[in-house]
Amino acid sequence: MPKKDIHPTWYPEAKVICNGKVVMTTGSTQPEIHVDVWSGNHPFFTGTQKILDTEGRVDRFMRKYGMNSSTDESNKKDSSSQKDDGSNSEN
Repeated sequence: MPKKDIHPTWYPEAKVICNGKVVMTTGSTQPEIHVDVWSGNHPFFTGTQKILDTEGRVDRFMRKYGMNSSTDESNKKDSSSQKDDGSNSEN
């Protein structure tokens, strides 16, 4: 049995409020929780996230791990056309 008068009051239907609107309810020791960001307005969850490409790092990563198929195909075509050129500087 828990001791009396040492535990905080539990609110099973605490309201989570974002921008003045109740966005969800949850259990908490506070009756209202005010938040600035939640999954309904965070760019990662809404699909509006933008990747900042500094110094071409994203492109370099995509090339390195083969995730950019259009660039890889054009690179393969360029390298194969150079090999099939038939010109040999050694002869």
